Amino acid sequence: MAPQSAAPRTTAPPGRLDRIADGVYAFVQPPGGWCLNNAGLVADGGGAVLVDTAATESRTRRLREEVERIVPGGPDYVVNTHFHGDHVFGNGRFAPRAAIVAHEGTRADTAEAGLALRGLWPDVEWGETPLVLPTLTFRDELTLHAGGLRTELLHVGPAHTANDVVAWVPDRRVLFAGDVVWSGVTPYVLMGSIEGSLRALDRLRALAPRTVVPGHGPVGGPELLDRTGAYLRWIGALAEQGVRDGSTPLEVAERADLGEFSALLDAERLVGNLHRAFAERQGLPPGARIDVAASFREMAGFHGGLPPCHA
Repeated sequence: MAPQSAAPRTTAPPGRLDRIADGVYAFVQPPGGWCLNNAGLVADGGGAVLVDTAATESRTRRLREEVERIVPGGPDYVVNTHFHGDHVFGNGRFAPRAAIVAHEGTRADTAEAGLALRGLWPDVEWGETPLVLPTLTFRDELTLHAGGLRTELLHVGPAHTANDVVAWVPDRRVLFAGDVVWSGVTPYVLMGSIEGSLRALDRLRALAPRTVVPGHGPVGGPELLDRTGAYLRWIGALAEQGVRDGSTPLEVAERADLGEFSALLDAERLVGNLHRAFAERQGLPPGARIDVAASFREMAGFHGGLPPCHA
């Protein structure tokens, strides 16, 4: 898809790795909009697990520096929660020392998507981000060990994408939720499922996490699950009415009152989310392919230009 004009670029501040529990750390990149994702580290002596990477070479270098303050030499495993470039483009900065771990569907989707995300925002200084595919894949669950801490990888998709994985550290009750959960940022489920996301949130709620690291935005607690779910249920209600009215997703978006969700970053995702919600109400299975390029063009039109990416 041809890139569209965008406002002058500014670069968001660098991320920082902070301790959130004994042996568990969160790398948060504020404010959390397009391509400014979070990552996490589990390190308890004798091994380390990194959850997700970053979108650009410079941001991945920063992540690597922060990780090596805790784990000289770097992690033993890198987990990709899903295939989007902001979570996987940094794999090469940690391989081959680290095994790259993902759901088997994520590996296939990463190979198919390649570096296409870079083409949407040609003004971003992406740097060298060679595509490095996962070397260890699984279907349902996989447990990794970092010293005395277990990191349980749970397949909970389709939600944000067709195959999402979360990383659960039960001994610390810390959940790295990937893009199944959002904080202060509009959720985005065009490539996944509204209903699937709600089911995934129910499953995550049953874990009773104390600390939740969302895919984007500030770290919080289980209230982040509720806020994400509230937005998705609102989308579902809008779509149900729109289908009854014979409206299009864009028409529904243009007359929607964001109300309690008006402060969320990247409001244009409303259009993409409505496309998925409409499709599901018309019988499309969760996670089934949808015209992403057409939806993104409509999102850009709704926004008034290419949505900003400050990576």
